[in-house]
Amino acid sequence: MSRPWEGAMPPFRIWGPVCFVGTVPASSHLIDTGDGLILLDAGYPQSLYLVFEGIRTLGYDPHDIKIVLLTHGHYDHLGAARAIVEYTGAKTYLGAADRDYANGTVDLTWARELGYVYDEAFEPDVLLADGDVITLGGISIRARSTPGHTPGTMSFFFEAAGMRFGMHGGVGVNSMQRDFLERYGLSFHCRDEFLEGLERVRSEPVDIFLGNHVGNNDEQARFARLAAGDARAFVDPDAWGRFLDRSRANLLDVIAQETRQS
Repeated sequence: MSRPWEGAMPPFRIWGPVCFVGTVPASSHLIDTGDGLILLDAGYPQSLYLVFEGIRTLGYDPHDIKIVLLTHGHYDHLGAARAIVEYTGAKTYLGAADRDYANGTVDLTWARELGYVYDEAFEPDVLLADGDVITLGGISIRARSTPGHTPGTMSFFFEAAGMRFGMHGGVGVNSMQRDFLERYGLSFHCRDEFLEGLERVRSEPVDIFLGNHVGNNDEQARFARLAAGDARAFVDPDAWGRFLDRSRANLLDVIAQETRQS
């Protein structure tokens, strides 16, 4: 999206200490751990002011962000990380295999495809592996490796206020399409890894599914229900499985289309 600031969306509390703080082009979620804030995905640098405005609107201070937990190394999810770190002193966490995306060693952040130049490179403070647990205050988040969209894509699972939360780190088929893989000399094995990753996290119990894009979990429609008085608008234990099924089907459709065109 070439003008991500146009994707403003009101911030809101999803459940307990978990809030949506923007934006439509790339979601960011805030978790109040009782001992500082965790920000799930940084978003675009061009719309960081909207994220900070959302955090303040909900009564929090961006300076209280202690951890920026990144799902993967694409520009729309980590682009604002360096600015957040310089503003807050927060530590950044990223899947180990995406380290070279973040620090600029390889040009695979998708910034070019989105119409930008990635000049906000940074060195992640903590490189995550499958099964790592990130703990701050009363919240412990378990990381699961779900590569494919990028090599280091991580999915996150945690409990808060009596609910089990889950977020898949990235399911877009854009970086698994033949044209992209051939352009950058990347292995088609990422597709197998992606499908394996979906099954790896299928058994995770998820009461509230968080999307790192609003379309993943019907965030805008659920927000409308929440605003209308449905306090449990985001509580949907079946949403996780439906999402994984849809993500699998999306990739298989791409593969089938490419096969027909060959």
